[in-house]
This record gives sequence, C-alpha cells and structure tokens, in this order.
Amino acid sequence: MANKSSGQESESIPEYTAEEEREDNRLWRTVVIGEQEQRIDMKVIEPYRRVISHGGYYGDGLNAIIVFAACFLPDSSRADYHYVMENLFLYVISTLELMVAEDYMIVYLNGATPRRKMPGLGWMKKCYQMIDRRLRKNLKSFIIVHPSWFIRTILAVTRPFISSKFSSKIKYVSSLSELSGLIPMDCIHIPESIVSIDLKLKEKP
Repeated sequence: MANKSSGQESESIPEYTAEEEREDNRLWRTVVIGEQEQRIDMKVIEPYRRVISHGGYYGDGLNAIIVFAACFLPDSSRADYHYVMENLFLYVISTLELMVAEDYMIVYLNGATPRRKMPGLGWMKKCYQMIDRRLRKNLKSFIIVHPSWFIRTILAVTRPFISSKFSSKIKYVSSLSELSGLIPMDCIHIPESIVSIDLKLKEKP
C-alpha cells in the first residue's frame, strides 16, 4: 500500500515543461555581481527598464556613453517600492557591466523627476559600493543634466563615502545644448519630458 501511495504522489508532481522553463527564464534573470549569483525579477522591473540605455561612444575606441534617466524610476508610493528598487538596482549594475568594454561616462538625466521618484541616499550608496572596481576605475565622467537642489544635497552628503577621484569626475550641466557641446548626441535618447523641461528653462529670464 505504501508503494502505491508513493507512486500516486510522484504522478501528481507536475512536469516542468520546456515552455515553462522559457517563461521562467523570461521572468527571471540570473546574474553574477561581486562574485555572487543574484536573480532579477524581470517582470516587476519591466516598466522601468528604460532607466538605463546606451548612448553611443565618444573619442577613440569603445568609450561608452551610458544614459541614466531618473524620470523612469518607480514612484516611492508603490507598496512594493523597496522590492522593485532592489531588483532594478541589480538590473542597472548588471546592464552596466554588459555595456562597458573600456572607458565610459555616465550621463544622469535629472530633469522632469519629482522628489517621490528620486532614489534615496541608501540606494545610491549601495549602487556605488557594488560597482565592480574595474567600472569605478574606468568611469571618466559623471555628467548630471538639470541638477536640482535635492540631487546636489544628496551628492554633498555622500561625499564622505566616495573617493575624491570620483568626486572630481562629477560635472553639472544646466541644459541639453551645453551637454551637446561636451559629447556627441546622435545616439542619446532624451525623453520628451526632459526636452520639455529644457525648453521651459530656456524661456526663463
């Protein structure tokens, strides 16, 4: 009788089909960050993947321009905000490692981002600490476009946690035209909301 029961139990275990495996791989991505294997919930971050994109290259060689658009970050009023940000953090770090071959710069588009979407101090500090040493070393410039008082304050507060070398790489840019004078803009996608903010700022006396 015991054997029969055991057989019935084994028959009731559903098979993990190839289609289900593909679906699972689509919903979850396994990455290695800091020599540790991590799983990213791709479904929950799907609406926010535009936060990081490749903006082409500058200078000679494969010097990448990485664009981070803060306006695409999740709203902190979400009930699962911390879970989303945890997975988005892993996605950003792993994507950065894939995009960067040599030296690179980050263009941080801060405009059109309400306070409720701004990443917290802890999140930004964690991002910096988990970035691979190679990526820290190869970062040549960190350009912040349309910097707000809030982002300037956050960077001032984090200064004790970051190296003086990194601090020296931070550059504030007040307009898209100023940005275009520094880097090629051909492959950089600027969200419409940021273009609109830029035009409004130009119209101010």
